[in-house]
Amino acid sequence: MNRQTSLVLVAAAALTAALAGCGKGDEKLDQTGASPSLPRIDETLVPPMKIAKPAGWNGELPTVPAGFTIVPVATDLKIPRQILILPNGDILVAEGSGGHAPKLRPKDVIAGYIKSLGKSSVKGGDRITLLRDANGDGKPELRTSFIEDLDAPYGIALVGNNLYVANQGALLRFAYTPGATRIAGKGEEVTKLPAAVNHHWTKSLAASGDGSKLYVGIGSNSNIGERGMSIEEDRAVIWEVDAATGASRIFVSGIRNPTALAFEPSSNVLWAVVNERDELGAELVPDYLTSVREGAFYGWPYSYWGRHPDPRVHPQKPELVRTAVTPDYALGSHVAPLGLSFATEGGLPGYETGAFVGEHGSWNRQTLAGYKVSFIPFANGRPAGKPKDFVTGFIKDGKARGRPVGVTWDPARGALWIADDLSNTVWRVTGPRALAMGSPVAAAASKR
Repeated sequence: MNRQTSLVLVAAAALTAALAGCGKGDEKLDQTGASPSLPRIDETLVPPMKIAKPAGWNGELPTVPAGFTIVPVATDLKIPRQILILPNGDILVAEGSGGHAPKLRPKDVIAGYIKSLGKSSVKGGDRITLLRDANGDGKPELRTSFIEDLDAPYGIALVGNNLYVANQGALLRFAYTPGATRIAGKGEEVTKLPAAVNHHWTKSLAASGDGSKLYVGIGSNSNIGERGMSIEEDRAVIWEVDAATGASRIFVSGIRNPTALAFEPSSNVLWAVVNERDELGAELVPDYLTSVREGAFYGWPYSYWGRHPDPRVHPQKPELVRTAVTPDYALGSHVAPLGLSFATEGGLPGYETGAFVGEHGSWNRQTLAGYKVSFIPFANGRPAGKPKDFVTGFIKDGKARGRPVGVTWDPARGALWIADDLSNTVWRVTGPRALAMGSPVAAAASKR
């Protein structure tokens, strides 16, 4: 560590202590739903920060509703991010950690240091792991490195016998044989993805129902454009990619960091969860869940929650702000949603129709927010009620035992799978109606 960095970290400690009583936010504010309360801007030189330091589970489990069961299906992973259930029941887990954005300002170093205190010490695996639980007892009989030598893989999708993997710098296609336990080779590059700087490196992925189009979420290269807008070309967007040719176009823009994408099953409309901007206060700006409307501009960096101007951005663009679309549903400020999956085929008791959201958790406010899996009820393809806590207990005594990322609904098993990138665990939640098991894996295995 050089002298300059040491001085900055000393300053970080002093500033963190000085700000310990600030940035708690107003917990009485209702910041969920279609019309969240938006307080006045509370900008500070350095945002009040509090990270929940890792504590470990020590034999305990996350908290689920009465009658539900949660078990760790795989541990000792290497930064699990997103999960895909294959048609034969095999579970794929993308593991990795990317990004290589240089620190521009002292507060970038400070924030980076504070955030590092709440992360796993494990290095990202740069791989996809396969888990096979043929009898559905939550104890996989097989665990293999399915694809290796990737570059911070995140989004994964299967279309027919083509498996797509969104690395931080390229969208790849691999030929998949049902029942295979390993895929060798580097895969075919469908298209390069914006990777310079990669402040927000994750590349979320979803495939259209017919498989002809792939949708890739690409986050911004900064908080609010402080690196200059030239480096934001093709950032804070969702691309639509032609699966056959690799040709891409911007589907929506001004969407700061779309970290997970999924199609709502009754309407077949694409939805996203989005991480909003920092440094405007503990209760600004709400992260959100929104339908993805072709051609829409969601405001970043010039405005937030529709047409509320961000005074820090220069030059201002009021003519563009006037076109900004208001998101559909606020999740709360700084909850950091990283996972999205819709319940299908009856869902779970009390959670039949709606969206499961993995909330990774805050770092930039004194009162911790997120650190849970929530459920947003839907009706007629739209959000229809307040969020419900589904899996909690990731925080205990102010310390983090885990942090949810990807969530994946598995209708064949009647289960929700959760990737936890702090304890490096994949969890499975089942309800009172869980299959005992006619696992789809068992049938596939018997044919080989």
